[in-house]
Amino acid sequence: MGAMRVENKEEEQAMKIMLAVDGSDHALKAVDRLISHASRLRKSPWVELVHVHRPLPDLPNRELVVSGAEVKRYYAEEGDACLRPAKEKLDKAGLRYHSKLLVGPVPETLVEHAEREGCDMIFMGTHGRSGVTNALLGSVAAKVIRLSPVPVTVAH
Repeated sequence: MGAMRVENKEEEQAMKIMLAVDGSDHALKAVDRLISHASRLRKSPWVELVHVHRPLPDLPNRELVVSGAEVKRYYAEEGDACLRPAKEKLDKAGLRYHSKLLVGPVPETLVEHAEREGCDMIFMGTHGRSGVTNALLGSVAAKVIRLSPVPVTVAH
């Protein structure tokens, strides 16, 4: 008798990869790295393309100067500007994706979204700061790596 292949449902599912972008050249390097990685996978992954905007300061009487609708429009315009170049690269590569704009503390929001959406890994860029600068400013990528329950690939 020959060996029989048993189909496994997990084999049928595509990997789900969260791609975090901030509009920087470093983020676009992460997009390129993801596209390269995807070309080596047996099944094309599903990409969860995400931009997280830090919340605007909640100043007293802010709504007297700037309406909630204006704040939402600002987030949408800024988010679209950050997501657009990544969308263009993903479209050109033929990768399936869903884009999402979130507002919150960046590292925590990224990790929470990855967990909520069932992502298998995270791709992101880093500005490449090190030493004292990184210690003083903190690094979004370093914090995501510390907080994430899934592997994180960082392009710089």
